Amino acid sequence: MNEVPFGFNLPEPDDKGKKDPTGKQPGGGQENPFDAFSQLGQMLSQLGQMLSQAGTSAGPVNYDLAKQIAMQRLAETEPAGAESPEAVADAARLAELWLDAATILPAGATSTKSWTAKDWVEKTLPTWQRLCDPVARRMSGAWVEALPAEAKEAAGPLLSMVGQMGGMAFGSQLGNALAQLGAEVLTSTDIGLPLGPEATGALLPANISKFSEGLERPASEVLVFLAAREAAHQRLFAHIPWLRQRLLATVEEFASGITVDTSALEQLATQVDPANPQSIEQAMQSGVLEPQTTPEQKAALARLETLLALVEGWVDVVVADAVGDRLPGADALRETLRRRRASGGPAEQTFATLVGLELRPRKLRAAAALWRLVGDRHGIEKRDGVWAHPDLVPTAADLDEPLDFADRVGATSDMDPIAELERTQREEKDDKDS
Repeated sequence: MNEVPFGFNLPEPDDKGKKDPTGKQPGGGQENPFDAFSQLGQMLSQLGQMLSQAGTSAGPVNYDLAKQIAMQRLAETEPAGAESPEAVADAARLAELWLDAATILPAGATSTKSWTAKDWVEKTLPTWQRLCDPVARRMSGAWVEALPAEAKEAAGPLLSMVGQMGGMAFGSQLGNALAQLGAEVLTSTDIGLPLGPEATGALLPANISKFSEGLERPASEVLVFLAAREAAHQRLFAHIPWLRQRLLATVEEFASGITVDTSALEQLATQVDPANPQSIEQAMQSGVLEPQTTPEQKAALARLETLLALVEGWVDVVVADAVGDRLPGADALRETLRRRRASGGPAEQTFATLVGLELRPRKLRAAAALWRLVGDRHGIEKRDGVWAHPDLVPTAADLDEPLDFADRVGATSDMDPIAELERTQREEKDDKDS
């Protein structure tokens, strides 16, 4: 068993004449105790300097460090944009014009921006903070719980420093994940969640240019198609008041229920150097800390998957109707995006790492088929009116039996969907005020 004190390293074989970590001189003599305090003081001084350089972000995750790491990595890899901001704005205007005939929901984005990957990181970081804090708090608390009682008592005020180191480890992990994701996302809603600022659409031309390679379609055609998808997402998130909150709250609910095996943490603690945040990050990624999924989490995950599938399915159908025969390669692009979205990718890996779940709408095709059926039978007014209240939207069972759901929609009394949306907003506002 390794008897080296926690946080120190064994001497190199050629360190002749140096003290070993047991406190003895090479010749067998006992070292001066003041030297040990000096060594400890130097270590703590270096650790304090490292913490100060990493920023002073409050909370369980050091978001200052996360941003620094993401920006640094993207600065090394980000290519130049293939399209100008004017081209992005023109594509967005054309997409909005075509969408007007495909849905009753009006435009949701007041502007469409051309973002770099760095812009994406900066603009979406507040939402990532909301999604990552619950799991980080659970993990940070587990680290402290895993310490033996005597270690907690001896650590005293140093426990806050342990918390800072945990925040740095999470920040480092988040920064690397955001850099990877930021280098591949195509729009602000590419992973199905409203990560960016409200009423702001965004496309990432450099990533779109890289995505377009090998598709054998004109770059302008791909840009307009993706602009239509972004605009459709924005219409849904802007005019369905409960949807944004429901999606993010369901992710939070899943993350807040994470539990960690503290016995595994106790074993892992012997492998961590407190002066080296990378060793903490490696420990977190080792698989030993894999969270246990509870029944409540499974229920939350099922609700999230269904809601994501409904959003993506609706966008898929509306965009297909909007672009129609206007874009010759629309069908091929639609299938490419379907496979990319449903088969998993960087978004799923990132969420599995950061929040503990895979963000994948497994029933995307079933949801698209349901929206298509309802629209063909009852028109787009009835189809889009289903979004008026969360109790009206299809369930997972409805995705398996779309004909029954379409029959129920047809059996409801005729209503003005816009008026129904306004009524729902008034009721929710009254409930909040009361």
